[in-house]
Amino acid sequence: MKDKLDFKNYWDKFGTFGILLVIVIGLTIVSPRNRMNWPIFFTLDNILQVGLQSTVFMLLAYGEFFAILIAGIDLSVGAVAGLSGMIMAMLMMAGVPTPIAIALGLLAGLAVGALNGTLINLTELHPFVVTLGTQAIFRGTTLIISNGRPVFGFSQGFQRIAGYFMGIPIPLIIAGIIALILYFFTTKTIVGRNIYALGGNRHSAWYSGINVKLHVLIVHSLSGLMAACAGMVMTARIGAAEPMAGNGFETFTIAACIIGGTSFFGGKGKILNVIIGALIIGTISNGLNILNVPSFWQQVVMGSLIIGSVSLDKLIGRSADRKTA
Repeated sequence: MKDKLDFKNYWDKFGTFGILLVIVIGLTIVSPRNRMNWPIFFTLDNILQVGLQSTVFMLLAYGEFFAILIAGIDLSVGAVAGLSGMIMAMLMMAGVPTPIAIALGLLAGLAVGALNGTLINLTELHPFVVTLGTQAIFRGTTLIISNGRPVFGFSQGFQRIAGYFMGIPIPLIIAGIIALILYFFTTKTIVGRNIYALGGNRHSAWYSGINVKLHVLIVHSLSGLMAACAGMVMTARIGAAEPMAGNGFETFTIAACIIGGTSFFGGKGKILNVIIGALIIGTISNGLNILNVPSFWQQVVMGSLIIGSVSLDKLIGRSADRKTA
C-alpha cells in the first residue's frame, strides 16, 4: 500500500498530465482576452488549433519513442519527414495517382528507417552517430531531387488531409488512430514486449532468446514510417513540399518523448504519455505565439524542458532508490 502511495508512482502515472495542466492554466491566465472577455488561449477554436499544431510532433514522437525505448535515439526523423513529403509531392506532380504517391512516400520512409537500423547493426556504432550522419544524407538527398525548390500544386484529394471531419482536424484523427494501433502493439504483442525488454537490459534480452538486431531494425523502420506519416501531414498542411521541411524538429520530438516520461536509459515509457508530451510542445508553441513571443525563444524553452525533465526523472528515481535501500 505504501508503494502505491509513493510519489514516484504518482509521478509516473500523472506527472506528464500535471505538467500540461500547469502550462494550460498559466497560459490561460496570461492570455489576452477576446471581445467576450474570455481568454483567447482557452477558446474552442484555439484548443483545436493546439491539437492541429501538435500532430506533426506527435507522429514524429511516435517513432522517436521506440528509438529511445531501446536506449537509442533517431536524429534523422525531421530529415526523413522532409524527404518522404518531397517524394510524395514529386510523384503527384509527375501524374502518379494520389493514393499511390502517398503509399510510395510512406514506403520510402520505412525503407530509410530500415537503412538506419541496418547501418546500426552492421557498424555497431551508437545510433546517435549513425542517425546524425544519415540526417545529413537524407536532407542532402531531398535538396538534390528537388533542386532546392519547393514543390506545390497538389490535388484537392491530398489537400483534404489537412482539412476537418465533423469539426475535428483530420491530422489529429490520423494521429489518434495511429496511437491506438501503437498502444496495442506495445502492450499486446510479443514484439512490443520484447522492445521493452531490450531497452531494460540488452544483454539479458539476448540471453533470453530475443533477436536484438531484428528488433533494432524493427524499431528504426517504425521510426522512419512514422516520420513519413508526419511528412505527409506536414506537406498537406503547408500546401507545398519544402526542401528544408522538418529541419530541427528532432529537438521538439525528443522533448515530446522525454517530457512524456520516456526514459533516456531505455525500457520505460508509454505511447499515451508521448501524446501528452507532444501536446505540451504544441501548447507552448501556440501560447508563445498568442503572447507575441519571438519564435526563437521556443528553442530555449524546449532545451530547458529536456534538461529539466531528464534531471527530474533521475532525481525522483534516486530518491525512490534511497527509500527502498
